[in-house]
Amino acid sequence: MRLRALILLPLLLLAGCATGAANHWVELQGTRYKVELALDFDARERGLMFRDRLPEDQGMLFIHDEEAMQAYWMRNTRIGLDILYFDTARRLVSQQRDVPPCSAGYQCPPYPSTGPARYVLELNAGQAEKLGLKDGAELTFGPGIPTP
Repeated sequence: MRLRALILLPLLLLAGCATGAANHWVELQGTRYKVELALDFDARERGLMFRDRLPEDQGMLFIHDEEAMQAYWMRNTRIGLDILYFDTARRLVSQQRDVPPCSAGYQCPPYPSTGPARYVLELNAGQAEKLGLKDGAELTFGPGIPTP
């Protein structure tokens, strides 16, 4: 049992503060997405890097300590994404749709918000269009998602 704990501990530490999608969800325009949470700097920086796919019903929710202008990039991201920026009231303030993958290391361009945001939701490219998202849309959190 002790050996098993020693093997699992580094894996848990490696995961940082990104928590799996199994227990968390958000809802947008009546559609529910299971989300992984990126709660600290390291988890936000790592994001969805090096993933070959993201199930259509899943995404990643980035939670910032305060509302501010945000900019995300696609360094080492292998899948196209919609990057959706929400303010403290969880209203959509900015959208970057169909952002292409980028493997150019630090040459990847940033995709900034056009207004201050506290929450950023990354979904597969095309989801924002499929939902017909317009600025002002409200993001609903399932239980257990922290609201700083």
